[in-house]
Amino acid sequence: MNDLPKVFDDFSDSRKKGFIRIKNLKDEGKKVVGTFCTFTPWEIINASGAVSVSLCAKSDETIEDAEKYLPRNLCPLIKSSYGFAITDKCPYFYFSDLIVGETTCDGKKKMYEYLSKVKNVHVMQLPQTSAGEDSFKLWKNEILKLKSHLEKEFGVSITEQEIRESIKVRNKERKALMAFSALGKMDPPPITGLEMLRVLSGASFKWDKDAEIEEIYNLIDDVVKEQKNGAEKVSQDAKRILVTGCPLGESTEKIINAIEGNGGVVVCYENCTGIKETSRLVDEDREPIDALTEKYLNIGCSCMTPNDNRTKLISELIDEYKVDGVVDVILQACHTYSVESYGMKKFVTEKKNIPYMNIETDYSQADIGQIKTRISAFIEML
Repeated sequence: MNDLPKVFDDFSDSRKKGFIRIKNLKDEGKKVVGTFCTFTPWEIINASGAVSVSLCAKSDETIEDAEKYLPRNLCPLIKSSYGFAITDKCPYFYFSDLIVGETTCDGKKKMYEYLSKVKNVHVMQLPQTSAGEDSFKLWKNEILKLKSHLEKEFGVSITEQEIRESIKVRNKERKALMAFSALGKMDPPPITGLEMLRVLSGASFKWDKDAEIEEIYNLIDDVVKEQKNGAEKVSQDAKRILVTGCPLGESTEKIINAIEGNGGVVVCYENCTGIKETSRLVDEDREPIDALTEKYLNIGCSCMTPNDNRTKLISELIDEYKVDGVVDVILQACHTYSVESYGMKKFVTEKKNIPYMNIETDYSQADIGQIKTRISAFIEML
């Protein structure tokens, strides 16, 4: 049996360990494509022979550098990401041969203009609604443009068979990650929400997908065995919390710590870091570009209007994970998630009949005390 703490540490540290691995891959002649969002079709990048790596930064380390160019009242994720790019403090930016951005929000799409001055950037124009034939055609065309750009940039020809093989690999990874997330359905869960978040976050920095998938299933087996042998990491009385909203990372772990330090446990993450992308597979029997278009276009992100896919997924998760309360995390100046919070509150409290709260925050640690107080009161109410 694996050494359980070591396995968790391996996933938690995979982003840092990946710095050396990505350099080695570059030395071997691999191309690296940096991405910002789950709307980017990983399968097309993988089929080109390149390595895909997430560039979404979640630390306040470089925000001061970014604010020399970007407004202070901008989303911290955008400022942090741009700051790491211009300071060369992130090896993933440094080694990226191409950066792919998507027009998910106004802040990002304007930041890409500045980023294109220092890096090779390809922007995918995302439709504002996932509904209708016109949106499908637009996004399919954007995927084809990305395919052509990768072929030209890297001097390769991406075949239909290579795309199909990439779809199968990614679907296997999604199934493994969903199986891992399903540990939260157990009562009590065999792991904490913080451990779950770190594994889900770290998985994107593992590029040997076969090895990653095997590690995830081994980890699932190990934590279940540990619980059966008497280990109890989570109290039976802990209130079961679903976390939704903006992407999470190390700077927003303060919210998870506040939940789990005050009698709660995060059993499910609906965010980009969690189930939002992995919950829907790509249809392996359909024409591959059409299948990718349908899958990625229907991610329930607040940049879409209407965003019924998010509501539908959260409704299913509340039932499946037996959720006691919902915490909606909104990053400062993320207008789409902020506006959606009113409708989400009405849905959760009136249709699902459970408590809801939203927390607006940034990447600083100045609001930890306030967050602890609010979350403590929320969980006590549960």
